[in-house]
Amino acid sequence: MLKEFKEFALKGNVMDLAVGVVIGGAFGKIVTSLVNDIITPLIGMLLGKVDFSGLFINLSGVPYKTIADAKLAKAATLNYGLFINSVLDFVIIAFSIFIVIKQLNRFKRKQEVEKAPETTKECPHCISAIPIKATRCPNCTSMLEPKGTLAHE
Repeated sequence: MLKEFKEFALKGNVMDLAVGVVIGGAFGKIVTSLVNDIITPLIGMLLGKVDFSGLFINLSGVPYKTIADAKLAKAATLNYGLFINSVLDFVIIAFSIFIVIKQLNRFKRKQEVEKAPETTKECPHCISAIPIKATRCPNCTSMLEPKGTLAHE
C-alpha cells in the first residue's frame, strides 16, 4: 500500500497540482494585499474617504465604534465592508486566471497551426493512408496519378 501511495504521490499530475496549489495560495495572498492595501482604499477615497474594512452593522443593540470593539465584546455584527473586500479579491483572482487561461489557449492554438505538413494522403480506391509521394498504393497496388487519383491498370 505504501508503494502504491508513493507511485500516486510522485506522478507528474499530482506534483503539478501541488505546485499549483502552493503558487495559488501565494498568489491569493498577493491579491488580498492588493485589494486591502491599494484598491479598496483608493475606491474608498473616491467615495468620500470610506474605509470598507471598517463598515459593519451592529446587531447587538449596544453601540461600538469599530468591528474590533464589537468582536472584543462578542457582539453580533454584519461585516459588509469585509465582504466587499472579499468580493473584490474574488473578481481580481478570477480575472487574473481568465487572462492566464486565455493566453494558454492562444499559445495552444498557435501550436496547432504550426503543425508539420501532412506526410500521408488517402488512396481513393482502398481508402488507406499512404505516403504523400507514393505513385503506387502499397495496399491495393493501384497506380496513382500526380493529383492522387487512381489510374487502373
